[in-house]
Amino acid sequence: MNIPFLGDRAEKHRIHDAEGIAELLAECELLRSHAAREGIQLDDSASSLEALDQLVPRWRDDEETVSWLGNDAGLYLGTVIVRTVEGAAWEIRPDGQPVVRLDSGREFDVVASGHEWAASGVPELSQLYAEVAEE
Repeated sequence: MNIPFLGDRAEKHRIHDAEGIAELLAECELLRSHAAREGIQLDDSASSLEALDQLVPRWRDDEETVSWLGNDAGLYLGTVIVRTVEGAAWEIRPDGQPVVRLDSGREFDVVASGHEWAASGVPELSQLYAEVAEE
């Protein structure tokens, strides 16, 4: 499995099954740490996405932090979708990019959405979740 931003971690930990992939993608360590410092508990719920949307974006002055936080925000959004929207599942594209696919076949590049959120706050994570959950 080639998930570029995870490096060799997926192979190192021999994570090949869907549950293992989902657990690995749900780690989001930087985002979870940042949220905890702000008093936000990320419990993989839609309401936690709303809380993230309310954070003051102090990270936007640091390009590297924006990039890492964007990855984590996208993976966290995907984790919430996969855990709460019936039929949603992680899929790894041939290029190694994780996406969320719904039963309908619609695919969401949640990492790209996370990067947009980290860089500008738009669209909000909770708004993206609501759009996906309505399908």
